[in-house]
Order: sequence, then C-alpha cells, then structure tokens
Amino acid sequence: MRDIFTAELTALGEDLTAMSRLVETAIASASTALLTNDLELAESVIADDLTIDAQERELDERCVLLIAQQQPVASDLRVIVAGLRISASLERMGDLAQHIADIARLRYPASAIPAPLVETFTQMAAAAVDISRKVTTVIENRDVELARTIERDDDVLDRLHDATFGATTVADDSLTGQQVVDITLAARYFERFGDHAVAVANRVVYLVTGELGD
Repeated sequence: MRDIFTAELTALGEDLTAMSRLVETAIASASTALLTNDLELAESVIADDLTIDAQERELDERCVLLIAQQQPVASDLRVIVAGLRISASLERMGDLAQHIADIARLRYPASAIPAPLVETFTQMAAAAVDISRKVTTVIENRDVELARTIERDDDVLDRLHDATFGATTVADDSLTGQQVVDITLAARYFERFGDHAVAVANRVVYLVTGELGD
C-alpha cells in the first residue's frame, strides 16, 4: 500500500510539472500574440486554457482522494497540500496568459500596444517567460535555491508595471482611452503572473523545508 501511495505522490509531482510546461507555452504564445498582432496564436492560447483548467480539476480531485483514502501525515500531507496550492496558482497563471491573448484578439488587426511602449512590454514578456521556465524547473527538481530567486525576478515585472502606469498617467493626447485600458490591463496581467509564480516558488520551499515564505 505504501508503494502505491508513493507512486501516486510521484505522479502528482510529474503532473504539476506538465501543467507548468503548458503555462510556459501559454505565456510565451500570449506575449508573442500581443506584440505581433497574431490572431491565430492568440486564439490557440485561449482554446488551450481549457486544458490547463481541466488539469487543475483533475489534480485537485486526486489530492482530495489521497487525503481521504490515505490519511497522510507530516511530510506526505505537506506534499498534497502544496500540490493543491501549486495547481491553483498554475491555473491562475494560465488564466492570465489567456487574458493577455484576449486583448490581442480584441484589437486585431491593430496592435493593443502603442509603439512607445513596445519595448517595455517586450521586456515584460521576456521576464514573464523566464519566470515561467524557472517555475517549471523549481517544481520538477524541488530546487529551493532557484525558488528563492523568483521573487527577485518578479521585482523586474513590478518595476516594468510601474513604468507602464506612469506612461498612462501622462497628461497628453498621445494615447486613446482604449489604449490606456489595454495597456493598464495587459501590464496588470503580467504583474499578477509574476505574483503567482512567487506563490508557487514559496510553496515549493514549504514542501521541501516546511517553512512558508512571505
């Protein structure tokens, strides 16, 4: 019975890694769609988010069954609880990628991002993609040291988010009202994506050490 339970916990970790890889693809594709006005790519992100949602539901059901059937304690319970929280954050990261793709689709064939802010959003997209890749590695390898670096990476997204906020509050006529809304929402989605990545990293630290992050 113990061998079966151990195998189920291993499978849980593997499925979380697979889910994180889907999120990697989603944020990379959504970012590209936003910056290049790629309608087909945006629609693929929106459609593929259903897969991420389904994976979260399946993972949650399995975690609940493990708790009910195995009555785990100590480190085993920590794995399951962390798995529940991580899957929820990954699902939300997928949603945020979808929201970015939604903006790209709504503005097609025009660009949602005006020329003066393309470089800022290019940097923001690169930071989000980099964080998503690190999250996958952290989950797969339970890499505490790498997990602790993700909060610093999130600081980059926070600074870029602040930069877009400043650009939308300048009192001139260079931006339309719709552009202000699109910029504000897209920047917020990237910023929140980073926040959820930090949450995942903190949960992995908790899983390995038993210590909760901030």
